[in-house]
Amino acid sequence: MTGDARTRPFRALGIRNFRQFAAGQVVSAAGTWMMVVAQDWLVLELTGDSATALGTVTALQFTPMLLFTLHGGRLADRYDKRALLLATNLLSGLLALLLAAFVLTGTADLTDVHVFALCLGLVNAVEVPTRMAFVGELVPPELLPNASALSAAYFNVARVAGPAAAGLLLTVLGTGWVMLVNALSYLATVVALRRIRPGELYRTARTAGRARVTDGLRYVRGRPDLMIPFAMIAGVGLFGLNFQLTLPLLARTVFHADASSFGLLTTVFAAGSLVAALLTTARTARPSARLVTASALAFGALEAMVGWAPSYPAALVLLFLTGGASIYFAQAVNHRIQLGSDPLYRGRVLALYTLILQGSTPLGALMVGYLAEARGTRSAFVVGGLASLGTGLVALCLRAGRSGPGDGPGTGGPATEDVRTGNARP
Repeated sequence: MTGDARTRPFRALGIRNFRQFAAGQVVSAAGTWMMVVAQDWLVLELTGDSATALGTVTALQFTPMLLFTLHGGRLADRYDKRALLLATNLLSGLLALLLAAFVLTGTADLTDVHVFALCLGLVNAVEVPTRMAFVGELVPPELLPNASALSAAYFNVARVAGPAAAGLLLTVLGTGWVMLVNALSYLATVVALRRIRPGELYRTARTAGRARVTDGLRYVRGRPDLMIPFAMIAGVGLFGLNFQLTLPLLARTVFHADASSFGLLTTVFAAGSLVAALLTTARTARPSARLVTASALAFGALEAMVGWAPSYPAALVLLFLTGGASIYFAQAVNHRIQLGSDPLYRGRVLALYTLILQGSTPLGALMVGYLAEARGTRSAFVVGGLASLGTGLVALCLRAGRSGPGDGPGTGGPATEDVRTGNARP
């Protein structure tokens, strides 16, 4: 592959299986983001703009990630990932269809939302690490960094289109119809998975016998160059990455916005994320520890500034920058971890990444929800940003206090291990 070919931003789309998968994911992810907006709006309507109620629903949706994601990664390493994804997407579509029916018939209450959030979280505990690991089977190893960046890009295309469409549909048709569209969007992923050619997948040998969770944890524990990024994503994820909760509160309680203006806030945040994701498509090697730390510091500073935004237009600009910084940090951590991991452990390593990134959400959502209720929404952004800054500073101190293999931009890892390139979408 020539140097020009290696730096083309959309080169992974030349692989048919990845192109099919990406097309289905754009549609399905757009529906998911429409559902996020609709669900948050429904909870606020049912509870009179309660931050605590919104935090509870968020916690219910992500608690299963905390409890069962490592087992989901074990399943991804042990069984056929394509079959697992077909099953989980069909289940997610059915759950969304049931909630839409309750809302459209006017019988939905907060308990229904709680049950839906919990059940969807259980399904996602398997679907998310499996989907992330499956990207590594869709393209050859040299295209994994680009496929990962493109995965983040199409995810953020959906995050731009989904909330914008949801804001319009919420105003014109109502919450139930938005949820129905989301239920139907899962069919796009199912169709795409059915069209993938199994014979063209880049599969590695599955783990012989039982794929144990403890083996994956032991593997990560023996890799200091992986442990620090995991610790960083834990700190930033717990305090800083709670935008599913804080954005609707910012719209409703600070700027007193309607559904369309709320959709615009979410869309602008996602647009910044999309720009950052496209920038990372040029990445061809494992990012350095220094880059990961710098991106955490930049994100923390920008999020804190959102909390001090004096007006709605200023908040839009800062949210655009914050969205870009958040995805750039998440991608840098993802690539740092995945491009230094053995593919035999990919499902379990990605499950641990998912566990830390999304499993910290229940506790973070409850903490941030309580803080926003007691001290105001702006304080949630300021505290989240300062905590992320602190995480970056701690990582700087840890890096200054250690040396050894895996600190540079290469594939990393101990010299005694056969570490092969692996990757997945965030």
